[in-house]
Amino acid sequence: MAEGKPQAIGIPVSGQNNTTPIPAFDAPKKPKRNKYAFGCAILASMTSILLGYDIGVMSGAGLYIQDDLKISDTKLEVLMGILNVYSLIGSAAAGRTSDWVGRRYTIVLASVIFFVGALLMGLAPNYAFLMVGRFVAGVGVGYALMIAPVYTAEVSPASSRGFLTSFPEVFINAGILLGYVSNYAFSKLPLHLGWRLMLGVGGIPSVFLALGVLAMPESPRWLVLQGRLGDAKRVLDRTSDSKEEALLRLADIKEAAGIPEECHDDIVQVPKRSHGEDVWKELLLHPTPTVKHILIAGIGIHFFQQTSGIDAVVLYSPKIFKKAGITNTDMLLLCTVAVGLVKTMFILVATFLLDRVGRRPLLLTSVAGMILSLASLGMFLTIIDQSKHKQYWALALAITSVLAYVATFSIGMGPITWVYSSEIFPLRLRAQGTSMGVAVNRVMSGIISMTFLSFSKAITIGGAFFFFMAVAMVGWVFFYTLLPETQGKTLEEMQVLFGTFFGWRTTMRELEKHKRVTGTDGEGDQGNVNGNGQIQMGPTKN
Repeated sequence: MAEGKPQAIGIPVSGQNNTTPIPAFDAPKKPKRNKYAFGCAILASMTSILLGYDIGVMSGAGLYIQDDLKISDTKLEVLMGILNVYSLIGSAAAGRTSDWVGRRYTIVLASVIFFVGALLMGLAPNYAFLMVGRFVAGVGVGYALMIAPVYTAEVSPASSRGFLTSFPEVFINAGILLGYVSNYAFSKLPLHLGWRLMLGVGGIPSVFLALGVLAMPESPRWLVLQGRLGDAKRVLDRTSDSKEEALLRLADIKEAAGIPEECHDDIVQVPKRSHGEDVWKELLLHPTPTVKHILIAGIGIHFFQQTSGIDAVVLYSPKIFKKAGITNTDMLLLCTVAVGLVKTMFILVATFLLDRVGRRPLLLTSVAGMILSLASLGMFLTIIDQSKHKQYWALALAITSVLAYVATFSIGMGPITWVYSSEIFPLRLRAQGTSMGVAVNRVMSGIISMTFLSFSKAITIGGAFFFFMAVAMVGWVFFYTLLPETQGKTLEEMQVLFGTFFGWRTTMRELEKHKRVTGTDGEGDQGNVNGNGQIQMGPTKN
């Protein structure tokens, strides 16, 4: 046999001396996309429309609220950004709630809470009542933000986990676009009625979402943690690419939950710690190097996503375009619709690239594009700000820079933040760990949203975007040095890659070398990594 070529196995044919050659190794066929898992991911991720709609609709409704209620810029900032702070309550409670009642009913709860909040905002007679509505809606948004990516990651097969887990970000963008369109559609109504309808109709989708989610199965990982192995196996059979993958996924979840491998009863007793006790202690007080690295990566990616200025651009795009020189209200709203269209188109492109290109290349390319577009936006806004006459060329380039910024954000930084942070935490820490990342995300979003107008007045609007550019540069260095690639890795196997911080590349090379020796591919075989994130060098069981 020539070196490097697969050997043929000869099978004698009756009555003949020749043999029929069969290749020893067949190239594995790419599995078809699991339609059932696809449907579950879509339904769960649609809860993210609620946040997206609120962000989009408030960008335009804020203009009319300020005119109708006669509030200052400071009050407007607080109104716009306070929902993100209120959402902390929902995201903090969602981890424990989802461990208690399940991922599915937590999504239903998020939809119900947001519906009540939207109703209160739509009926608000004054600023104080409007703030009460923002509080209730914010709690619902916090629940939805935490649980949608967790459920989707837990139900998705490894071959399409990145594609499916990016859906929450897709629907956030769809919601933003709907919010922008709603602004334009209701802008011709009387002042006191237009903004109330813009906010109130946001509750309608939540009713259909709550009903649709009831048709979804429960997360197989949550079912195992409740000792319901029979139910978990049935869900895994429907959401995996093959029966073999379903068995391997079940074995990994059982091991992480502390259930013996030989236990095959439909209902079993689960060790007490698997229900979530001592999780916060393990996360915060006594983290292992692996958990510490995961925490830094998971929280860091959320921090840089928001502090690089995306909510300032999306939420205050009418103000930015007005500062750039557009004075007509209809043109302002149409420009924001263009932002929503570009953002949505590029997030759809990103969903198809995540499992092909990988997380790291897409993330690093995305952030590099954001840095360039923020630099050009800051420069052109500064030129416009300091010029005595209207500079149409600078206006056009400033609008182009905004569109380039949201495009580069949406193709990487936007979806990867949710995909990456939901897939790196081990099962026992996933709900609480993800909720911490969401909490940081919402805090930073709230700070940016509630200070942008004041901040841009203090250092000029161009200076504000130069600041966001500097933050994005620090973020790029952070991602390059500390975030390993997770494409094609099983949720439990990824623990091997964390714990060495800046030395993760060495661990990656050792893992790849081990795969070559044992003939595993990192997707179909999950048996080489145990629940503690250690590589098992023994043979894999069939």
